[in-house]
Amino acid sequence: MTERTFFKPSTPPHAASPLTVDSGAVKHRFTDVDGMRIFYREAGPVNAPVLLLPHGYPCSSFQYRRLMPALADQWRLVAPDYPGFGLSDTPPADTFGFDFDAYAGFLEAFCDKLALDRYALYLHDYGSQIGLRLAIRRPERVTAVIIQNGDIYEDTLGPKYRAIQEYWRDPSAKHRAVLEEAVSEDGFRAEFVGEVSAAQAPQIPPDLWKLHWPLMDTPPRRKLSLKLMEGLKKNLEWFPRYQAYLREHQPPALIVWGPNDGYMPEASARAYLRDLPKAELVLTDGGHWLLETHLEQVVPVIRRFLSAAHSR
Repeated sequence: MTERTFFKPSTPPHAASPLTVDSGAVKHRFTDVDGMRIFYREAGPVNAPVLLLPHGYPCSSFQYRRLMPALADQWRLVAPDYPGFGLSDTPPADTFGFDFDAYAGFLEAFCDKLALDRYALYLHDYGSQIGLRLAIRRPERVTAVIIQNGDIYEDTLGPKYRAIQEYWRDPSAKHRAVLEEAVSEDGFRAEFVGEVSAAQAPQIPPDLWKLHWPLMDTPPRRKLSLKLMEGLKKNLEWFPRYQAYLREHQPPALIVWGPNDGYMPEASARAYLRDLPKAELVLTDGGHWLLETHLEQVVPVIRRFLSAAHSR
């Protein structure tokens, strides 16, 4: 039989202090908003300046999972999943409109529920239009805006809008079928990696579509996704209103952009300077989801901007 000798310390180890939770840890919560169970992520001190993070399509608050802890030392970050997205409830279509105005109303009610009465807005993708409708409703609450690949200028829409524009011109079954094909796992994947370079594509985790598509693959959620795409035509009527809000209120603004974006190329970023001539414009070599590929470069820019905006 082999004998084994185990080391026995002559003195017991010093008692260590317990490790505490990460100060920037993201908390995952649910709350009730107008009878809907709403999921949201939150990070940072409760009494810190707020950065509100409405998400884009086809995603959820998951898109901000890396940004939030990077800013949580000085800011309170709040990112809800919209009704019908992520881990939030999907209400019946006859009780919730599933259009941009309904989502702006939801966002206002969500802020009221959490007593968020002052906040900077992160405007991205659909969240740019939803967030700006919220700003138009409650302009006194907005302290600053960060604009990242969110379009509100019709004359700069990119080539990827062609399929939707063809449907607007001719809402036939043939053109609708193209939109229906986009509401799929392959369609979601194309949204995330369709325009980025071969070098950047591996930085975008498949979790973004592999985890989100099963959450969206239900008849009501596929239907609401189509309804939002169809509603983009009516949303164009709001573009002048969004522009007027920015022009009239002149919130402190940072425009940070990934120009490799089939929907929103570099011209879409520069168009904001028409109404926000004092805004800071930062261009990257990324695409629509640059928080996945350029987070380390973008975070210092956002930190500096938010600190300056808060000190005004």
